[in-house]
Amino acid sequence: MGRYIGKRLLEIIPVLFIITFIVFFLVRLSGDPTSTMLPPDALPADREALREALGLNEPLLVQYGIFLGDLVHGRFGTSLRYGIEATEVVLSRIPATLQLASISLVVSTVLGVLLGVLCARTKGTVLDVFFNGISVIGQAMPSFWIGIMLILLFGVTLKWLPVSGPGDWKNLVMPVATLSIVTAAQIIPLVRSSMLEIMHEDYIRTARSKGLRESIVVYKHAFKNALIPVVTIIALQVPSLIGGSLITETVFSWPGLGQLLIQCINGRDMCVVQACVVFISLITIVANLIADVLYAVIDPRIRY
Repeated sequence: MGRYIGKRLLEIIPVLFIITFIVFFLVRLSGDPTSTMLPPDALPADREALREALGLNEPLLVQYGIFLGDLVHGRFGTSLRYGIEATEVVLSRIPATLQLASISLVVSTVLGVLLGVLCARTKGTVLDVFFNGISVIGQAMPSFWIGIMLILLFGVTLKWLPVSGPGDWKNLVMPVATLSIVTAAQIIPLVRSSMLEIMHEDYIRTARSKGLRESIVVYKHAFKNALIPVVTIIALQVPSLIGGSLITETVFSWPGLGQLLIQCINGRDMCVVQACVVFISLITIVANLIADVLYAVIDPRIRY
């Protein structure tokens, strides 16, 4: 197992290198950041002096080399918007995003797995058709539209929940619901199809012939062997949740990475944009690494 994990960790290095390369050059295609830092009537000499101070006059490859050198030491440069190290700005916003994404992942996973198993056990019934229809509708609705509808219903019309900003558990309900609906809708059909495939295996028929209760057959024998595709889709939902939070945090004014990234893109704060993308990529890579380890735990053949 240690060798398997070590191999996966080594694979992270080239992935991160490619990500930093793409992010660095794409960010510089967004335009000259000095145009947002200086007034429109600034003199060309002032603009040139600022570009020199920021190192923007150097060739791109030289700038990229400096960027990699700073990245090794955990530095992304000074934020143009906040005037402090970009890493500090991002680290201050990560807890809010992780709180929102982790709760949404737990809620959507529990709902998706339970309803997926229920659909598999009640194949062809009204319940199966109903929840399959709900999952299709959930996948078809964009998250920002769901968020706006929840705000109009529970925040504006019924006045049950606050519509924006951080606070107590009530402030989490609508953002979590927005992300969970879309994610659970994607998990339900996969769990259903995986369970239906496993339920026709010979060892399931053998377990039933021994007189075991149906709940034991389903959850102890069938569900464990149907876990690999479930783990896969859950791991794939992590970047979707982080990416979905970019819009959701903006809709609900949630002070996380998503809102920060949108603000810094509009303000051409390159250092913070680069830091945000790298941190989001790291979270995604770690989620996939955990999924790889879980594969090997569920099925020891995979590690070989």
